[in-house]
Amino acid sequence: MASSLPTERPAGRPFDPPAELAALRERAPLSRLSYPDGHEGWLVTGHALVREVLADRRLSARSELRHMPIPGFPAGDQPAPPGVFTGMDAPDHPRYRRLLTGQFTARRMRRLAERIKEVTDQRLDAMERDGGPVDLVAAFAQPIPAQVICELLGVPYEDTPRFQRYALDMVRLDLEPERFAAAFAAMSGYLRELIAAKRAEPTDDLLSGLLTTDLDDDELTNIGFVLFGAGLDTTANMLALGVFALLEHPEQLAALRADPGLAEGTVEELLRYLSIIPFTLRTALEDLELGGELIKAGQTITISIPAADRDPARFADPDTLDLTRPANSHVAFGHGVHQCLGQQLARVELQVALPALFARFPTLRLAVPPEEVPLRADMLIYGVHGLPVTWD
Repeated sequence: MASSLPTERPAGRPFDPPAELAALRERAPLSRLSYPDGHEGWLVTGHALVREVLADRRLSARSELRHMPIPGFPAGDQPAPPGVFTGMDAPDHPRYRRLLTGQFTARRMRRLAERIKEVTDQRLDAMERDGGPVDLVAAFAQPIPAQVICELLGVPYEDTPRFQRYALDMVRLDLEPERFAAAFAAMSGYLRELIAAKRAEPTDDLLSGLLTTDLDDDELTNIGFVLFGAGLDTTANMLALGVFALLEHPEQLAALRADPGLAEGTVEELLRYLSIIPFTLRTALEDLELGGELIKAGQTITISIPAADRDPARFADPDTLDLTRPANSHVAFGHGVHQCLGQQLARVELQVALPALFARFPTLRLAVPPEEVPLRADMLIYGVHGLPVTWD
């Protein structure tokens, strides 16, 4: 039994998940969990069981059924708004997903891959021109995914700082409900105005492409909201925290520098090793047996992504960063029908940006002691608030 979801990471080990997760997983891959609102549900920590849960259609992703395992977030008592497909089941979820998948065309992805290279080079040029030390989050990790997601959605890049501020507000664990609501309203209002402008004058972007479907403005606004939030903060934090992890593992970084062909394996291992999204949720639609336990209809299951991706039953020496690790079946992007829609775009961004950064600055290093790097322990998505770096 876990009295609450473990969230505190071990001191001096910024890349490791909470130690209590490993202790729970060692006892059993499924544990009872008490939720802040008094709900009695479950916590899954084993890799095999996580994949089983995420693939089970008897377990629902619907927003109105779930209970949040951390304080500060409202319990699920309202259905997901139109277009917020991540909080829906069939038939709504596959309908939205099919429409969006149709917009991730090979042509658009090729064009975005080219832009990722151009934007990465532009950021590296600016860093080289300005000289170190710099905050890598502000100079590199945030601008690249921000510009890419803006171009994908057709958002003017000059509006990105506003979007970033709203997005960050909505993943703070200590945010007052009023400030959360204000950020949500401001971002939704902007997107609604943007969609109206695209109806008047469509451009070659994803939102304009969706105007040819039967989606209404509420649905389009909320889809834009989901895609922007998913495509910005997660990739930005993977970039910054990934650089931090490689700098703290010089033997692994040396291997990447010696063999650029390791870029793909590097990204997959960092996704597994860091697992910056702490959990996802499912709720039982009926009584069912899982992991030797009876899960009752209505009970929420919290799925620990970091615990699953450090499971020794699936990964040899799981607490070691190993860029040559074979067959990396991590669940950083989830699994099953709700697996991250933009995962390939995120992979391309990471595979391009990380090797390019270390190739341009072979002597890149932290500009402060590692213990002074500000960690995002106060945010739902883990990472660093800043990463001061310099070079010769």
